[in-house]
Amino acid sequence: MLSLREHIKSAVSNKTAIGHFNACTIDGIWAIADAAKEMNLPVIVGASEGERDYVGVRQLAAIVKSIREERGQAIFLNADHTYSFERVKEAIDAGFDSVIFDGAQLPLDENIKMTKKCADYARSFSQKNERDILVEGELGYIGASSKVLNEIPAGAITKEEHMTKPEDAERFVRETGVDMLAPAVGNIHGMMRGGDPALNVKRVALISEAIGIPLVLHGASGNSAEDIRGAIKAGIAIVHVNTELRLAYRAGLMKSLSEDTEEVSPYKYLKPAKLAMRHVVEEKLRIISGL
Repeated sequence: MLSLREHIKSAVSNKTAIGHFNACTIDGIWAIADAAKEMNLPVIVGASEGERDYVGVRQLAAIVKSIREERGQAIFLNADHTYSFERVKEAIDAGFDSVIFDGAQLPLDENIKMTKKCADYARSFSQKNERDILVEGELGYIGASSKVLNEIPAGAITKEEHMTKPEDAERFVRETGVDMLAPAVGNIHGMMRGGDPALNVKRVALISEAIGIPLVLHGASGNSAEDIRGAIKAGIAIVHVNTELRLAYRAGLMKSLSEDTEEVSPYKYLKPAKLAMRHVVEEKLRIISGL
């Protein structure tokens, strides 16, 4: 079975990308796994610090590993938005395939210092345990919410003059040794009512050319299919989706509970919510994979 690194390399070569979908329940994990399995596509399950705390760090790793081994499926686990070395180490030690150190709100020098520490640990761990761990860094703050928003998150970088600069990205990658980089290119976390701002595809291309490693698009909920496809052609190799899944789960659950107020079996009234999430994953995978 190909590793996550090999799947990313293949996506870059084919000008496609891999879908990254967050989950904090078994319903979410199965929705992601089943959609990708049906479409015969590699997929990444993401779990932020809060999502990992809810399910359990080692428990998440065990669940995803069991699905991969039982099905022979290319499904991987990423520690999304991690804010300390200790929690990066925790995820690596638990069996995650990749980790993100999010130093986007730190001064550049401090972000480089902390990200390098995480990348060095991952590299040392990989060598000692013969298990390939990928490390992603972030450069440029895009907000932290996973909600439907009425305005751009405070401090989020959406103006072109403040977006991640190719020269800063080149220095960051060179000094940290990360495997992937998530830049600020007009993307935001959460979803704007009426649609998100347009992505700056030209800036994506300039950064990609400057650093020579795969780029990751965070906050793709709410972006147009045209923007996502353009960003992938310009150098994006992984696309993150979360808010749209959460909205689908909530809507599916509310509809299920309202239609049958007597049902008390969770595996019955939760199923429509899981299927609603799966539908979103399938739609996004078609865009991301170019189907």
